Amino acid sequence: MKGFVDGGRAERMVAGERRSRKPSLEAAISILSVLPTPAEASPADPEAAARAIRRVTITGLAINVLLSALKLAAGIAGNSQAVVADAIHSLTDTVTDVAVLVGVRFWSRPPDECHPHGHQRIEFLVTIFIGLLLAAVGLGLVYNALATLHEPHRTPPGPIAFFAAILSIFTKELLYRWTISVGIEIRSTALIANAWHHRSDAFSSVPAAIAVAGAALLPGLAILDHLGAIVVSVFILQAAWRIVRPPVEHLIDQGAPEEILLGIEQLASATPGVEEVHAIRTRHIGSGIEVDLHVLVDPRLTVEEGHEISEEVKRRLIEYVSDVVDVVVHLEPYGDEKEGRGRV
Repeated sequence: MKGFVDGGRAERMVAGERRSRKPSLEAAISILSVLPTPAEASPADPEAAARAIRRVTITGLAINVLLSALKLAAGIAGNSQAVVADAIHSLTDTVTDVAVLVGVRFWSRPPDECHPHGHQRIEFLVTIFIGLLLAAVGLGLVYNALATLHEPHRTPPGPIAFFAAILSIFTKELLYRWTISVGIEIRSTALIANAWHHRSDAFSSVPAAIAVAGAALLPGLAILDHLGAIVVSVFILQAAWRIVRPPVEHLIDQGAPEEILLGIEQLASATPGVEEVHAIRTRHIGSGIEVDLHVLVDPRLTVEEGHEISEEVKRRLIEYVSDVVDVVVHLEPYGDEKEGRGRV
């Protein structure tokens, strides 16, 4: 009997220690690397985000068409395979622009009976399409450059090809900076992927310009133009991998990073009335994160009191954890289940 009493006293001491170690809200918030304001943590308004995507993408589409035509003409006139390859790369940007414009009409639709979580995952499919198309273009350019490697230039590349490549570098870098800033602001994976497509175009123009200049200055090294096309293709394939990997991970329900999970646990634990938190699960819904977790509360609480605690947990997570858009809280009794069973 003495051992039983000592055991019960020990359990109460452990429970007391747990309560004394319970984090404060400030301590929980400090776990997160960046604390957004409530406005920043809230998802962008779907209609406003769709308008921003259309505005940026239509502008990018017009620039890509003009730039592709300019580089293609300059590459042909200047006898540069590297600049022609770069022009084709720019042309693929127009395809991805169209894909974004079509896709945003679907993923921006509100939830309905058949899609209670919304249509945001369509954006992942559009992003993957952009990446796969980019990879196909890169592989095609590698094949063409290797297949014609033994065919020397009849004449070295002309200066018009060089200046076209330089113009492309500055134009596409500016377009990248504008597109990615809007994409990050509205948390659009497709727009961010399209921005990286713009930057890959800018980066790919660098070796193209170097190859043209080298082949023009040293006609005996005309092979540089072929090698420049291969280097362009490597940049394209790298960009394709960076674009495709995140949406694939999200589609197979990869959870949030460890630091986000730790922040969720600490914030939930710091909520008044919460004794313990476990079984935290996360998944990506479009650009947001959905959280499912279990919280333990005093079994003597009423159902209404338990519901208020769960609502407070949900409010804190949505307000303080960036990208969290929905939370499902499961209540469980804390401590001895015999005490107050059935109240919560």
